[in-house]
Amino acid sequence: MNGASREALLSAREALTALTDSTPVDAAALADELASVTTLLDREVSLRRVLTDPAQEGERKAELVRSVLGGQVGGETVDLVSGMVRSRWSSPRDLVDAVEELADTADLVAAERDGSLDDVEDELFRFSRTVSSSPELRAALSSRTATVEAKRTLLHSLLGGKARPASERLVTRLVGQSRGRSLEGGLEALSKLAAERRNRSVAVVTSAVPLSDRQRQRLGDALAKMYGRKVHLNLDVDPEVLGGITVRIGDEVINGSVADRIGDAQRRMAS
Repeated sequence: MNGASREALLSAREALTALTDSTPVDAAALADELASVTTLLDREVSLRRVLTDPAQEGERKAELVRSVLGGQVGGETVDLVSGMVRSRWSSPRDLVDAVEELADTADLVAAERDGSLDDVEDELFRFSRTVSSSPELRAALSSRTATVEAKRTLLHSLLGGKARPASERLVTRLVGQSRGRSLEGGLEALSKLAAERRNRSVAVVTSAVPLSDRQRQRLGDALAKMYGRKVHLNLDVDPEVLGGITVRIGDEVINGSVADRIGDAQRRMAS
């Protein structure tokens, strides 16, 4: 997102945080309602254009939101979206993306409240790896000819009772409404959003052999010192990895052995 939309998204995030931190709102229900608004705005091109038209007064756009959504979703959802349309957006699609992000964040809030956020992060990562390693599954979930209900049934057979409810909701929503994104890209975005919820970074660690608990602890501690914040490790095993280990944090890739990287980090901290 560019200038105006970035500021609008920041305001929307702050509004959601204020709502979920200060009220007992049902975060999972809020997520479902925000997702329904995403679907509406994604489908109704003219509506999202009107709601992001800078020539229209903010309060008039908020009144339109109340007239369209009133009685369809709860007051908290109406208030959030009304606040969003009062802001200035660089493009109509940015508003849709922002509402979708708030829906996903609300589901992560629900996971945080019931103590399952760590599990959700791990499950999203593991599912992304399953999709990457299975062309048949990727094709089935990305098919343009398969119905949304068929995809949901397939996902429930894979995740139902085996993953946290928030994980299943997030993945099902992503598959049901990809909005032009690749499945892998959408799963990666969800994983990053979950990490941001906990104010930490995600490191994708690929090693030739599984790391021991001690190695994971030492690597996590070293990366936390290097980046100045807690780093969540998503672990993957690939026997073809050269150098023993690869660590990717965002766009940065660190190659080398576990011992070498930890040693370098400790020496830099000591100097």
